[in-house]
Amino acid sequence: MIANIFHKGKEYQVDFFKPIDISIPLTNKKNCVSAWYVDPMKLEAVVAGDWIGDVNKGGSVNFRNITFNPHGNGTHTECVGHISKENYSINQTLQRFMFIAELITVLPEKQTNGDFVITRKQIMNSLKETENIEAVVIRTLSNGLNKLHMQYSNTNPPFVLREAIEYLNEFGIEHILIDMPSIDKEIDGGKLEAHHAFWNYPENTQIHKTITELIYVPNEFIDGTYLLNFQIAPFENDASPSKPVLYKIY
Repeated sequence: MIANIFHKGKEYQVDFFKPIDISIPLTNKKNCVSAWYVDPMKLEAVVAGDWIGDVNKGGSVNFRNITFNPHGNGTHTECVGHISKENYSINQTLQRFMFIAELITVLPEKQTNGDFVITRKQIMNSLKETENIEAVVIRTLSNGLNKLHMQYSNTNPPFVLREAIEYLNEFGIEHILIDMPSIDKEIDGGKLEAHHAFWNYPENTQIHKTITELIYVPNEFIDGTYLLNFQIAPFENDASPSKPVLYKIY
């Protein structure tokens, strides 16, 4: 289904029958992607006396409790409540769900201390379109299928330098999506410089902005402009499991 959409005086064509799901599913498998030293998601049938919520064990329905951590068990979208003293909720702060996004691909640079980082210069060179863009989707290289099962804990994954975040802020970027567990370094003494810079917390808090981590963008989709659709669960929490979907713009 081809539809015409208008945004800030510009017309785009989108085929809504060709979605590109860039989320990684949450599962209870041991090889499911994880970070931050959390256990895999748990699915446990409810037991009440002689009744069990598992059809394969004699129950009338499947009725399960789910235990997970949104930051560590898969693709998630978070708001400033992730770092703030104030209790901000992703369900309250994310009020729009469609945005014009630019997909870019970056090879993180190795620093002398062994860290792999995304720099301001790399973002400048990769972000070809800035007019009307509200979200940036960052795909890092290498981009193998191992990202769907990567156990990131204690691996010091690539991260985004504060200078790069400040560059995105200059263009009014409201949403960052990345295929790493965080835009910040895994162990940084609690500084979270990139998070603080993006949300400008606590000086001038940008409540409407979001960060989405642990996405996966398949290699067959080229860099360029897309329509981004956020799908989240309505949790009153700083973060929610999410299903970001891209649609190619023509």
